[in-house]
Amino acid sequence: MTAVDSVSVGAPAWRGGFGRLWSAAVVSRFGDALRTAAVPLLAASLTDDPLLIASVTACGYLPWLLFGLLGGAVADRVDQRRAMWGVDLARAALMAAFAAAVGLGHASIALLLALAFVLTTLQTLFDNAATALLPSLVPHEALGSANARLMTGQQIAGGFLAAPLVPALLVAGAAVPYAADALTYGLAALLIASLRAEPPARTPRKAGATLRGEIADGVRVLWRDRTLRGLCTATTLCNIGMGALIATLVLHVTGWLGAGNSGYSLTIAAYGVGSVVGGLLAKRLSRWTGRVRAMFLAGAVQTGCLLVLGTVRETAAAIVCLGVFGVFGMVWNVNQATLTQERSPAEMLGRISSAFRTLAVGGAPLGALLGGAAAAGWGLNTPALLAAGLFVLAVASLSFLIN
Repeated sequence: MTAVDSVSVGAPAWRGGFGRLWSAAVVSRFGDALRTAAVPLLAASLTDDPLLIASVTACGYLPWLLFGLLGGAVADRVDQRRAMWGVDLARAALMAAFAAAVGLGHASIALLLALAFVLTTLQTLFDNAATALLPSLVPHEALGSANARLMTGQQIAGGFLAAPLVPALLVAGAAVPYAADALTYGLAALLIASLRAEPPARTPRKAGATLRGEIADGVRVLWRDRTLRGLCTATTLCNIGMGALIATLVLHVTGWLGAGNSGYSLTIAAYGVGSVVGGLLAKRLSRWTGRVRAMFLAGAVQTGCLLVLGTVRETAAAIVCLGVFGVFGMVWNVNQATLTQERSPAEMLGRISSAFRTLAVGGAPLGALLGGAAAAGWGLNTPALLAAGLFVLAVASLSFLIN
């Protein structure tokens, strides 16, 4: 086992900083899930133009490509705790204003587009600051466990608790899900503001240092570190495949499998359950195999699931495959995030994680376009096979990191 593949195992203490950060993340994800489920319904009530409706989702990706690197550089310059609660207060104010607009009948597609763009722009700073803050709240050996608990809690809050509440909230009023999201942002801001964390030691900036130069430094470190470069390449390839799969999954299940809306709901639920199980399994698996090997195994199993999904025309097989796919997707995510935190210099973690995220997030819309073209040209099952091919390339890129 190489040094890269070794794992120190520990558990973060719930008392103090980590418990508050976990609570803030889970509460915020709960509110985001309410908004995410309600926005498509609102968009469909405002227009029947598919391009405009899809543009609302696209605006959730664009800021990462435009400002993701900048958000990471800013996160390395400022007090990350203050940046996070400041962003959450801004998002709470935006969502409260939007809820008022919806309640007063002033909602429009243009307003939805602007909201999606601004919220994600703020998220580029928040997410990079959160990634950089976590190592100052938990011991180094507990990072893997901390990431697993964060991601599992967010999956439960967003996938199981929030989504079923949306219909009931909409009965109470079209603005209620957005008002609830504003409240969760406000609560998360209070929790983060109460943190007491020592900022990472930073090398004094050189005279005349610019954000552009600091961004370039982060990209260079990411590129020169063999492990981080391999992880970034593999994750980007997987995200292209995921984009192809997710964009066409509803057509795959309802059309190619003929399972209807109920079958689609079951496959999505299976993926959510699997993700929670994966969060519970990730720590144990990485302890047995090492982080890189755990990701290699996860990618290999996911490739098999995609091949079955694209060739076996049975709804039950699709449900099982997506459940297993969710398990190992979470194993991948936990270990990727932890390796990035472990191998990045503390004073550059925001920039390195932002470069990583910008490339990885950029793969999803590209994959969606490729998946749509494959489904239109060669059949509704071909995006799953396309995704399998991309996952094979991702696993192959990881193999070079295992001696």
